[in-house]
Amino acid sequence: MSSPVEASLAIWGLTDTHCEFVAGRENRVYHVKSARGDYALRIKRPGYRERDELVAELQWLEAMEKAGLHVPRPLPSRNGRLLECVDTFFVDVVSWLPGTPLGKSRQPLALKDRLGAFHAIGSEMAGLHAACDAWKRPPGFKRCHWDLEGLLGDTPVWGRFWENPTLSEDTRELFLRFRQAARDRVAELCPDLDYGLIHADLVRENVLLDGETIKIIDFDDGGFGYRQFDMATVLLKNMTEPDYPDLKAALIEGYLSRRVLDLTSLDVFITIRALSYVGWIVPRIHETGGTLRNERFVAEAHNLCTAFFQ
Repeated sequence: MSSPVEASLAIWGLTDTHCEFVAGRENRVYHVKSARGDYALRIKRPGYRERDELVAELQWLEAMEKAGLHVPRPLPSRNGRLLECVDTFFVDVVSWLPGTPLGKSRQPLALKDRLGAFHAIGSEMAGLHAACDAWKRPPGFKRCHWDLEGLLGDTPVWGRFWENPTLSEDTRELFLRFRQAARDRVAELCPDLDYGLIHADLVRENVLLDGETIKIIDFDDGGFGYRQFDMATVLLKNMTEPDYPDLKAALIEGYLSRRVLDLTSLDVFITIRALSYVGWIVPRIHETGGTLRNERFVAEAHNLCTAFFQ
């Protein structure tokens, strides 16, 4: 194991453990098996989030777990802190949640009860939003804002998608035209749009199925945003499924069974979500697989923007 991993395990008092690397996106994640239980050791991507944001995420997880949501529970270090700095890296430890991911990106879903699963995801998403609204946030709570400016402003959360260097001039003009049209649409609806804390990254890998229980992990990109944006992320990642209209209907029905939400602009938010990936990939294009992912993101966003204007 690398030095930061060994040092982190010592700070949390996790000795005599089996530690296995499992993922390396915004965090380098290790599955830690110990006599105390199973945990996820997360070494943060340098520069992606500030200390205050990372602490806020852990406070948020604590509150959601206490509210009955199935989310990772932060484990304090031996110093009593939720977040530590190890060899210039921010590090935390959260409980490891058992379960099977909803699916893998770009692979057909393999679910026994497809509609039941999406209904349950919609219901759990509504429960998350309701719990977030009921929670009294601590002073200094800081997370990003997926608002009009954070999505379509001059400095979006995930970058200026229209400046992706691989875009053709025609594609760039299409994206800019949609950006303006979507800004006008969202600005007009803003006073009535449901806005609050959202997960913001409910892709397949971040939704775990454990029997009939839905569990949600990876709140790295969570912040303040439009509730339709959470639903848009789920739908965008499943649009190629042959029964997508039924999955969409089940997701919406599950959500509305617990909470009211105006969905008249949902398709606009799906396209906005697609464009956000065109910005997100820019600093990652040269990573392994980055070129192909960029091509997919650009093509997907192009198709959705084109359909918007038809």
